[in-house]
Order: sequence, then structure tokens, then C-alpha cells
Amino acid sequence: MDEKTKQDIIDIVGQENFTDSLIDLVSYSYDASEHSHRPTCAVWAETPEQVSEILKLANRERIPVIPRGAGTGLSGMAVPVKGGIVLDLNHMNKIVKISIEDRLAIVQAGVVYDDLERALVPHGFFFPPDPASGKVCTLGGNVATNAGGLKGAKYGTTRDYVLGLQVVLPDGRIMRTGSKTMKSVSGYDMTRLFVGSEGTLGVVTEITLKISPKPTETSTALATFGNLEDTGRALSETMQSGIIPSALEILGRETILAINQNTDLNLPEVDALILVETDGYTQEETDFQMKKVIEVFKKNNAKEIKEAKTKEEAEELWTARKSAYAVLARVMTHFVLEDVTVPMSNITDLLKGIEAISKKHDIQIATFGHAGDGNLHPQILYDGYDPDQVKRMEAASADLFQLAIDLGGTLTGEHGIGISKAPFMTLEHDPVAMDMMRSIKKTFDPNNILNPGKMALEV
Repeated sequence: MDEKTKQDIIDIVGQENFTDSLIDLVSYSYDASEHSHRPTCAVWAETPEQVSEILKLANRERIPVIPRGAGTGLSGMAVPVKGGIVLDLNHMNKIVKISIEDRLAIVQAGVVYDDLERALVPHGFFFPPDPASGKVCTLGGNVATNAGGLKGAKYGTTRDYVLGLQVVLPDGRIMRTGSKTMKSVSGYDMTRLFVGSEGTLGVVTEITLKISPKPTETSTALATFGNLEDTGRALSETMQSGIIPSALEILGRETILAINQNTDLNLPEVDALILVETDGYTQEETDFQMKKVIEVFKKNNAKEIKEAKTKEEAEELWTARKSAYAVLARVMTHFVLEDVTVPMSNITDLLKGIEAISKKHDIQIATFGHAGDGNLHPQILYDGYDPDQVKRMEAASADLFQLAIDLGGTLTGEHGIGISKAPFMTLEHDPVAMDMMRSIKKTFDPNNILNPGKMALEV
């Protein structure tokens, strides 16, 4: 980047909101994935108008721009693989409006998920998607990846709650999509086009979200199963029972063993452990739901069932599930966390297939995830300094993606495509679909400045 261009960027955002120091560029070179590449510079934008001016300049000079939230993405979405400008939106962190009467909240893209949750508590409302990184992830990032979470089986993903957006297009134009109404069929659904687009079509600067009344009561239970067939049937039949749990989570044998080796939780070492939560507005309501779920578990040969009698006991049951990611991250020097998703009827085949892939490549794969919507997280553990293990990890990942597609599933349920899954897009999307996605990218971003190198959108 020449000195004039650098000064032009500084003139837009101010010297205090610009950096090209090495320590900052290293920090902006990676996200929570295994990928990294250093940008040319980074800026902190504070207004949509600044974003607009940065994109106008970048479009004119053909400089890549990579929008960034908290950098918690697991697929390399925020990695500047072609250098350029990292556009950090964390300074745009205002909750613009909460309207309980209209059941909506309007927020800037840099608002942290948990900050919105705390603001909604006094009103008895919540924003349901509940991503695991909620303490730090930004709502702009949630929109970019269509983030989900623990409550996806009952409450859906980010897409189900985005009513409208303010988006800055690659040429600097500022556009609004959607409305503040609970439903609208006015024109093409531009809002949904941007949700899950991973920053490749425009920079989201403001979001209008639907919010929901927060259930006041929950019931929690944990069940263990001795084989994967019983586990899969229990999960599938639970979702057919007329009860939709607010959470239905699974830990596989490898995950259980790793937790036991690295904590003092002393979990039963079985093929699978299922954690279930029901919610509602009276304890009688949630207990009724839980009774039905437990009946399904017993019918499918659950070895042991523990019901929480107090909030403290419920927290104890949740400890194992919430510790899975952190524990597994410490087992080996490196890991890859996938998020393949299949129809509920194929959960058993997915679980068994993951075990077979682990044996085939002689590599540890520990599985946990959101079983209530078929979204599992096989975590491949390996030594990144051993070329042979790296090779086996890559082969296992490819087999996992093929398995998910063969079972009628998808490459990603909530983490996004980014860099990690881009080589496998054609497994899921036929040539016509890929051509249409690339055409849409070309229409919005003819100079390919926005988050280039992601989602296999470049021929």
C-alpha cells in the first residue's frame, strides 16, 4: 500500500483508528480456525459513513477488505488470505433501540451477543440462538455466519430472527433491507441473502432483530446409552414425540474419555451421553415435557437417567457439555472442529460413520454437539507438527464432509464455509447452484474486494 492510500484511509477513520504495526497485524492474521495470513493494515470504523468511504476507496484501488467482529469464527472467515484492510466493527457497539411493544431490538454490528442478552433481561425477553461464544462474539458475526447454538432445535438460528439490515455495499452505497414488521413479502428477500453470506456481499452495520419472551422455568436431565443405535433412536423419537426440547445435546465416547482424563467430573464411560432441557412458563409445563422425553429414553434402553431437582444440580449436569470444547482443545497441539449436519433420521449413521473414519485414518475424533437438530461437532485431534498426522487429519476431514453429504446433510450447520470448507462446496452444490452464487457475488462485488478467497466464489 502506497503512502497516499494509507493517508487517505487515516483521513477517513482518524489516526487513532488505523494501525499497520506488526503486533496488531499478527493479531488480525487469524481467527479461531487453523488458518492465518497477515493483512496490510487494520481500521476501526465508528460509523456507516466511514465504512462507506473505506469501501469506496478500496473498490477504486482494488484493495481487499475483510469485515471482522470478534474473530471467534472456526472456518477462517475473518482471515485476510489476500492481505488488504481488516475492517474491525467492534467500535460500532451501540444498542440503538429495544421495543418490547414491537418485539424487536435494533443493534449495531459490533454489539456482543451477551450484552444484548443482559439488556433484554429486565424486560423478560431474549434473543434465542445462543452461540457457544456468546460472551465475546458480535451480532454482526452471528449474521455473517447465520450462527446457531445450544437452543437451535427449538428456537432456530440467527436467520429466523433477522427482520432487517443496514448494509454497506462494496461500491460504498448504503442500503436498508427488510422492515420492522413481523412479516413482509415485499420484493426479493434481500435480508436473508446477506445472512450467512460471510462478508462477501456487503458489510452489515446495523441489524433489526426479532426478540422473544424468555421462558421462566426449565427442567434438565442427563441420560447415558450403551450403544449408538439406541442413542440415535432416542434422539430421533424424542423429536417425534410432540415435545421439542429447548436443548438436546450429545457427548460421544471419545469426548467423555477426554473429559474424564482432564477433569474430576468422573462421567460414566458409555458410548453416548445425552443432555436434555425443556422450558416453559410453569414448572408443571416443563416437568410434563421432561416426563415424555424420559419415557422415550427408557424405551430406548437408557442405562442411567439423572434428573436435576435444583438449579445447582442442573448446572452440574451442564458442566460436562459446556467443558467439552475447552477440554478437547488441550488434548493435542492442534484440532479441527467441524459442524456437519444431517437429517434427524440419519443421526445414528453419522455417529457410526464418524467412528469408522477415526479408525480408518487412525486419528482421534471426539464428537459432541446439538443432536436436537442433527448438527454434530466432530473434533479431530492431531499433532500439527507431525506431517503424517496433518495428512491423516485432512483425509479424515474430507471423509467427514463426504459422509454428511451422502447422508443427505450439509457441510456446515452454523460455522460457515470460509476457507476450511471452500474446497468441498461442489460436494453439496451442483454446477448450476455454484454458477448462480458466483453470479450473485459478481453482481454485488464486481471487483472482488470483499472478503476474497472464501466460499469457493472465485472461478
